[in-house]
Amino acid sequence: MRPVIVQEFLSLDGVMQGPGDASEFPGGGWQRQYVGDDHNAIILTQFVDADALLLGRKTYEGFASVWPMIRDEIGFADRINAMTKYVASSTLHEVSWRATLLRGDVADAVRALKEEPGKGLLVIGSRKLVRYLHKHDLVDEYRLWVHPIIVGSGTRLFDEGLNTSRWLLKDVERTGEGVVILTYRRPLR
Repeated sequence: MRPVIVQEFLSLDGVMQGPGDASEFPGGGWQRQYVGDDHNAIILTQFVDADALLLGRKTYEGFASVWPMIRDEIGFADRINAMTKYVASSTLHEVSWRATLLRGDVADAVRALKEEPGKGLLVIGSRKLVRYLHKHDLVDEYRLWVHPIIVGSGTRLFDEGLNTSRWLLKDVERTGEGVVILTYRRPLR
Protein backbone atom coordinates (compact mmCIF):
# COMPACT_ATOMS: atom_id res chain seq x y z
CA MET A 1 0.00 0.00 0.00
CA ARG A 2 1.44 3.38 -0.91
CA PRO A 3 1.16 6.14 1.69
CA VAL A 4 -0.41 9.58 1.45
CA ILE A 5 2.35 11.99 2.51
CA VAL A 6 1.46 15.60 3.32
CA GLN A 7 4.44 17.93 2.91
CA GLU A 8 3.91 21.52 3.98
CA PHE A 9 5.98 24.66 4.46
CA LEU A 10 4.86 26.32 7.70
CA SER A 11 5.87 29.46 9.55
CA LEU A 12 6.65 29.24 13.25
CA ASP A 13 3.10 30.44 13.95
CA GLY A 14 1.59 27.78 11.68
CA VAL A 15 0.87 29.83 8.53
CA MET A 16 1.05 27.82 5.32
CA GLN A 17 -0.40 30.43 2.97
CA GLY A 18 1.78 32.12 0.36
CA PRO A 19 5.16 30.62 1.28
CA GLY A 20 6.61 31.46 -2.13
CA ASP A 21 4.01 33.86 -3.53
CA ALA A 22 4.40 37.47 -2.36
CA SER A 23 1.29 38.49 -4.32
CA GLU A 24 -1.01 36.08 -2.50
CA PHE A 25 -1.43 38.19 0.66
CA PRO A 26 0.53 40.80 2.68
CA GLY A 27 3.48 38.89 4.09
CA GLY A 28 3.39 36.25 1.35
CA GLY A 29 6.67 35.00 -0.11
CA TRP A 30 8.13 34.38 3.34
CA GLN A 31 9.66 30.96 2.60
CA ARG A 32 12.02 31.84 -0.27
CA GLN A 33 14.68 33.37 2.00
CA TYR A 34 15.20 29.95 3.61
CA VAL A 35 16.03 28.03 0.42
CA GLY A 36 19.61 26.79 0.22
CA ASP A 37 21.62 23.85 -1.04
CA ASP A 38 20.57 21.49 1.75
CA HIS A 39 16.91 22.53 1.36
CA ASN A 40 17.12 21.68 -2.35
CA ALA A 41 18.78 18.33 -1.69
CA ILE A 42 16.21 17.32 0.93
CA ILE A 43 13.20 18.41 -1.13
CA LEU A 44 14.50 16.57 -4.21
CA THR A 45 15.01 13.39 -2.16
CA GLN A 46 11.47 13.66 -0.81
CA PHE A 47 10.10 14.04 -4.34
CA VAL A 48 12.10 11.05 -5.59
CA ASP A 49 10.68 8.99 -2.71
CA ALA A 50 7.15 9.55 -4.08
CA ASP A 51 5.81 8.61 -7.48
CA ALA A 52 2.76 10.86 -7.75
CA LEU A 53 1.38 14.18 -6.59
CA LEU A 54 -2.10 14.52 -5.10
CA LEU A 55 -3.24 18.13 -5.41
CA GLY A 56 -6.24 20.32 -4.82
CA ARG A 57 -7.50 22.58 -7.61
CA LYS A 58 -5.84 25.82 -6.52
CA THR A 59 -2.41 24.26 -5.98
CA TYR A 60 -2.68 22.29 -9.22
CA GLU A 61 -3.56 25.40 -11.22
CA GLY A 62 -0.71 27.38 -9.67
CA PHE A 63 1.83 24.63 -10.26
CA ALA A 64 0.63 23.79 -13.79
CA SER A 65 0.93 27.44 -14.83
CA VAL A 66 4.60 27.64 -13.78
CA TRP A 67 6.45 24.32 -13.48
CA PRO A 68 6.24 23.12 -17.11
CA MET A 69 8.37 26.13 -18.15
CA ILE A 70 11.02 25.80 -15.41
CA ARG A 71 14.41 24.17 -15.83
CA ASP A 72 16.96 23.92 -13.03
CA GLU A 73 20.39 22.43 -12.40
CA ILE A 74 19.40 20.11 -9.54
CA GLY A 75 16.70 18.24 -11.48
CA PHE A 76 13.76 19.27 -9.30
CA ALA A 77 11.78 20.73 -12.20
CA ASP A 78 12.37 17.60 -14.27
CA ARG A 79 11.13 15.45 -11.38
CA ILE A 80 7.97 17.42 -10.64
CA ASN A 81 7.13 17.72 -14.33
CA ALA A 82 7.58 13.97 -14.90
CA MET A 83 5.46 12.88 -11.93
CA THR A 84 1.88 11.71 -12.34
CA LYS A 85 -0.57 14.15 -10.77
CA TYR A 86 -4.02 13.44 -9.36
CA VAL A 87 -6.26 16.47 -8.94
CA ALA A 88 -9.21 16.69 -6.54
CA SER A 89 -11.67 19.27 -7.83
CA SER A 90 -15.41 19.62 -8.18
CA THR A 91 -15.10 22.58 -10.58
CA LEU A 92 -12.46 21.53 -13.12
CA HIS A 93 -13.60 19.59 -16.17
CA GLU A 94 -10.20 18.78 -17.63
CA VAL A 95 -6.56 18.81 -16.60
CA SER A 96 -3.20 18.56 -18.35
CA TRP A 97 0.47 18.39 -17.22
CA ARG A 98 0.42 14.58 -16.77
CA ALA A 99 -2.63 14.93 -14.52
CA THR A 100 -5.80 12.93 -13.94
CA LEU A 101 -8.93 14.46 -12.48
CA LEU A 102 -10.35 12.46 -9.58
CA ARG A 103 -14.03 11.87 -10.29
CA GLY A 104 -16.76 10.93 -7.83
CA ASP A 105 -16.03 10.51 -4.15
CA VAL A 106 -12.47 11.73 -3.52
CA ALA A 107 -12.01 9.56 -0.41
CA ASP A 108 -12.88 6.43 -2.40
CA ALA A 109 -10.58 7.52 -5.25
CA VAL A 110 -7.68 8.10 -2.86
CA ARG A 111 -8.27 4.75 -1.13
CA ALA A 112 -8.08 3.09 -4.56
CA LEU A 113 -4.85 4.98 -5.40
CA LYS A 114 -3.34 3.85 -2.10
CA GLU A 115 -4.02 0.23 -3.04
CA GLU A 116 -2.08 0.55 -6.30
CA PRO A 117 1.60 -0.39 -6.39
CA GLY A 118 3.98 2.51 -6.05
CA LYS A 119 6.02 4.63 -3.68
CA GLY A 120 3.79 7.37 -2.32
CA LEU A 121 1.21 10.04 -3.03
CA LEU A 122 2.69 13.42 -2.12
CA VAL A 123 0.34 16.28 -1.17
CA ILE A 124 1.72 19.82 -1.25
CA GLY A 125 -0.24 22.94 -0.32
CA SER A 126 -3.85 21.99 -1.01
CA ARG A 127 -5.12 22.90 2.48
CA LYS A 128 -8.76 21.97 1.84
CA LEU A 129 -7.70 18.63 0.41
CA VAL A 130 -5.36 17.96 3.37
CA ARG A 131 -8.16 18.67 5.84
CA TYR A 132 -10.50 16.40 3.83
CA LEU A 133 -7.91 13.60 3.76
CA HIS A 134 -7.28 13.99 7.49
CA LYS A 135 -11.01 13.90 8.21
CA HIS A 136 -11.30 10.63 6.24
CA ASP A 137 -8.24 9.14 7.99
CA LEU A 138 -6.26 8.92 4.75
CA VAL A 139 -3.06 10.75 5.72
CA ASP A 140 -0.22 8.39 6.61
CA GLU A 141 2.60 10.89 7.09
CA TYR A 142 3.08 14.60 7.72
CA ARG A 143 6.35 16.29 6.71
CA LEU A 144 6.18 19.70 8.29
CA TRP A 145 8.89 22.17 7.26
CA VAL A 146 8.82 24.71 10.12
CA HIS A 147 10.52 27.98 9.16
CA PRO A 148 11.99 30.38 11.73
CA ILE A 149 9.62 33.24 10.96
CA ILE A 150 6.40 34.49 12.49
CA VAL A 151 4.15 35.72 9.68
CA GLY A 152 1.37 36.97 11.96
CA SER A 153 -1.61 36.23 9.76
CA GLY A 154 -2.68 33.90 6.99
CA THR A 155 -4.21 30.51 6.50
CA ARG A 156 -3.02 27.80 8.86
CA LEU A 157 -2.80 24.10 8.15
CA PHE A 158 -4.16 23.03 11.53
CA ASP A 159 -6.98 24.90 13.18
CA GLU A 160 -10.26 24.06 14.87
CA GLY A 161 -12.37 21.26 13.51
CA LEU A 162 -9.79 18.53 12.87
CA ASN A 163 -10.30 15.05 14.31
CA THR A 164 -8.08 14.18 17.24
CA SER A 165 -5.35 11.78 16.17
CA ARG A 166 -2.01 10.58 17.50
CA TRP A 167 1.22 10.67 15.49
CA LEU A 168 4.69 9.20 16.00
CA LEU A 169 7.80 11.29 15.37
CA LYS A 170 9.75 9.46 12.68
CA ASP A 171 12.51 11.94 11.86
CA VAL A 172 13.86 15.43 12.49
CA GLU A 173 16.11 17.20 10.00
CA ARG A 174 17.52 20.71 10.04
CA THR A 175 18.67 22.88 7.17
CA GLY A 176 21.54 25.35 7.36
CA GLU A 177 18.98 28.15 7.12
CA GLY A 178 17.30 27.07 10.37
CA VAL A 179 14.31 25.20 8.94
CA VAL A 180 13.32 22.15 10.97
CA ILE A 181 11.64 19.29 9.11
CA LEU A 182 9.45 17.21 11.39
CA THR A 183 8.23 13.92 9.96
CA TYR A 184 5.31 12.25 11.73
CA ARG A 185 3.70 8.92 10.86
CA ARG A 186 0.46 7.36 11.96
CA PRO A 187 0.90 4.46 14.36
CA LEU A 188 0.07 1.08 12.87
CA ARG A 189 -3.68 0.65 12.85
